[in-house]
Amino acid sequence: MKYAICYESRTGNTAMLAERIRQILPADDCLYYGPPAEEALAAELIFAGFWTDKGTCPENTAAFLSGLEGKKVFFFGTAGFGGSEAYFRQILERVRTNLPESAEVRGHFLCQGKMPQAVADRYEAMEDSPRRTMMLENFQKALSHPNEEDLAALEKAVREMAEA
Repeated sequence: MKYAICYESRTGNTAMLAERIRQILPADDCLYYGPPAEEALAAELIFAGFWTDKGTCPENTAAFLSGLEGKKVFFFGTAGFGGSEAYFRQILERVRTNLPESAEVRGHFLCQGKMPQAVADRYEAMEDSPRRTMMLENFQKALSHPNEEDLAALEKAVREMAEA
């Protein structure tokens, strides 16, 4: 099956996931690799990657997803806050609303991703509170993601989708 890997990556986290997908799938079947673009629409299967922006995908990705009539789609991405499958499901449901009804979601993978130092600086400037403490702790936890465990889980999800 011919595929395309389209992704947006602000900090390199989602790019790391995209590269892992590229490494495990047959290179001859890849029609496009890069940011969301019309050239990708020639593929039957679209790997759509994004970083989480206010609980959903960035606007450019949303616009691209809305044009995937009749395509098979595998979502992948990163979120600064992680550790909660419920949170990831909420993100995926919001992202999914951008797809036309004729598109078929074949799979998904989300994991935590490190955030830029500017985010920690913003948290540091907040008034001392349990929320601030939690946000700073999460920032520190996110620094190691995506890690090898995340990449192995992504690979497993992609291989399971390919075998289905």
